[in-house]
Amino acid sequence: MLASFLIGLVGGQRALTPLAAVSLAAARGALPPGNGAPSLLASPLAAAGALALAAAELAGDKMRTAPDRIVPVGLAARFATSAIAGAALAPRRQRWLAAALGGTTAVLASYPGWRARIAAIPRHGQTRTGLVEDALVILAAAAILRAFRRPA
Repeated sequence: MLASFLIGLVGGQRALTPLAAVSLAAARGALPPGNGAPSLLASPLAAAGALALAAAELAGDKMRTAPDRIVPVGLAARFATSAIAGAALAPRRQRWLAAALGGTTAVLASYPGWRARIAAIPRHGQTRTGLVEDALVILAAAAILRAFRRPA
């Protein structure tokens, strides 16, 4: 359940990164054994699609017209993708609880992440703060999946 909570923290900052990360891990067969991931996640096409959507989100985030992450549709997307990712990182018997944990954590984590970003923008600019945030989010997702991957 710790992995589901942690991936929810990632989802609070970038909606599509958790989904892309677990889809790539599923396609490589690197998710924990007995996980609650839908089999569709392991498809190479799903992994490529999730990765493309996550990359588009990273690029779109730097635009001045990008909506705040705390708008209702953004929160709904964060909940949904982090719920799927949370379930994928938990044992199958706990997938519903893990999904709720991942999704709820993402929604709650959106607010302090948004406040920190808003506070940093006047000093460092939207693009630079976004790139730093992107790097931290990607590194965090990779570290979580590495820590909780299938044993070799």
